[in-house]
Amino acid sequence: MEIINAVGRRKTSIARIYLSNGKGDISINKTSLEKYFPSEAIITLVKQPLQQIEAIDQYDIKINVKGGGFKGQAEAVRLGIARALCEVNPSFRPSLKKEGFLTRDSRMVERKKYGHKKARKSFQFSKR
Repeated sequence: MEIINAVGRRKTSIARIYLSNGKGDISINKTSLEKYFPSEAIITLVKQPLQQIEAIDQYDIKINVKGGGFKGQAEAVRLGIARALCEVNPSFRPSLKKEGFLTRDSRMVERKKYGHKKARKSFQFSKR
């Protein structure tokens, strides 16, 4: 199998996934998954698509990710891995889609408006 490319995005994070046959090594920005993400919960979030199709130790994954924070990056990586797995084998698609791993979360931070403190919060109103 050749290398499969996929892209995942979430908020301002962009993850580029390079998936190939292997022993289950996952490296993010040339470091191991466990070193890159501090929390065990985030690591399990990244591995969810592989656990869903029971292929934890079948593919080597190299990931380049930039932008955002840990959570946004992890969700971008999860989407990218799910998309790459669908390219490898289209029969994975129904189970991944059912769990919602193929849905791009389109929510972004709302921009700050002038005359307001934040996106929607106004300055304190003084009647007199």
